[in-house]
Amino acid sequence: MNDQIHGDEHGELGDAEYAEFMELAAQEGFDADEVEGALDEAGHGPLPVLAVVGRPNVGKSTLVNRIIGRREAVVEDRPGVTRDRVTYEAEWAGRRFKVVDTGGWEQDVLGIDASVAAQAEYAIEAADAVVFVVDATVGATDTDEAVVKLLRRAGKPVVLCANKVDGPSAEADAAMLWSLGLGEPMPVSALHGRGTGDMLDEVLKALPEAPAQRFGVAVGGPRRIALIGRPNVGKSSLLNKVAGEERVVVNELAGTTRDPVDELIELGGVTWKFVDTAGIRKRVHLQEGADYYASLRTAAAVEKAEVAVILIDASETISVQDQRIVTMAVEAGRAIVIAYNKWDTLDEERRYYLEREIETEFQQIAWAPRVNVSAQTGRHMEKLVPAIETALAGWETRVPTGRLNAFLGELVAAHPHPIRGGKQPRILFGTQAGTKPPRFVLFASGFIEAGYRRFVERRLREEFGFEGTPIHISVRVREKRGRKK
Repeated sequence: MNDQIHGDEHGELGDAEYAEFMELAAQEGFDADEVEGALDEAGHGPLPVLAVVGRPNVGKSTLVNRIIGRREAVVEDRPGVTRDRVTYEAEWAGRRFKVVDTGGWEQDVLGIDASVAAQAEYAIEAADAVVFVVDATVGATDTDEAVVKLLRRAGKPVVLCANKVDGPSAEADAAMLWSLGLGEPMPVSALHGRGTGDMLDEVLKALPEAPAQRFGVAVGGPRRIALIGRPNVGKSSLLNKVAGEERVVVNELAGTTRDPVDELIELGGVTWKFVDTAGIRKRVHLQEGADYYASLRTAAAVEKAEVAVILIDASETISVQDQRIVTMAVEAGRAIVIAYNKWDTLDEERRYYLEREIETEFQQIAWAPRVNVSAQTGRHMEKLVPAIETALAGWETRVPTGRLNAFLGELVAAHPHPIRGGKQPRILFGTQAGTKPPRFVLFASGFIEAGYRRFVERRLREEFGFEGTPIHISVRVREKRGRKK
């Protein structure tokens, strides 16, 4: 019982397991604070999300680089450089959070108002707090006013960042932004770093300790399943087929679905919440407004789901787009099921070539359960729920620390890491710090190469299952400091 009460304090390790683990760390000469830091980092679960929004060319990407402490977001002195939504992890004053850089898209394609509305709309869908960046040297424009209305409707906490305030003389420009009605403007120079610390202090006040959006609706509520895939791949048809009635509009015209439609459907005696999402198109920034929003909503639906059922049109060659959608679901850390639709239309030759494509293009998700279905005829629909249940079970699997270390000991003894530079790094011990998806932290005597990490992941799957779920492995390297007496 005690283990359960203190479980949250040590991630997913109970008191007894935590004590045993820390003793192991001490024997290997690891510093207790560093070990706890690594556990916190690996076992954090979902991080709160901060969206950075604003007109094109107000310095959003420069500010993002300043927040994350390195130059990652592409910065150029012209609007529209950032096109895709990019997520980074950041830390300030010991708190970790995700930063989403929502770029300024090509104005002539979408129109400036549409592009800015899309950014704010994404902030509504996915963020726990928003930094609204305004160019203090220009002042509040009509477009800024339009964003304010959208953000007010969102009801999310907003920190107003008055950017390009490079010195005391420009602070009067920042004060003019009180007129936006979003509270005190924080004068900042993203380029020089001036005022960013004070702004981040305000951000931490606005961000929750943990995200408001937890998986599922409530404890014991229906499990959430996102149906995702390219436009016209049969998502709506599949939803109608599993529901046993026409719940959503189906049309041969690609892109009929705009808003995700949440449907409570009973299958196999269990109620599931299916989210039918709009398809993701190839070049997001070159779409018309409605299609652009559809892509953002799909991303938001994946964020809220526990399982992503990815529909692939088996009658067509697996595309780069299909791979991008798979990558999005894997990076979001969701349980995954791959459903090959229109299977009944395939001849022997197409099946042969499809199997070859799956081997090469989807090698990285060979662990995902696969079902061959037909949304049109209902073929093999009964296999969908067992596949989803398998993926969820893998997603929630936890290996006790003692069992994991016995496995790691045998693995390292039988297959040691290759010698590099005259040294042979070894995995000394490890633990599973979290689930949904499974997150492992391994402690090693030296740098562990990517190839060996993949080997460890493969063997973990062989030993413990983890079918249908991505696995996150982080490695902490510490030189021994001498055994503690």
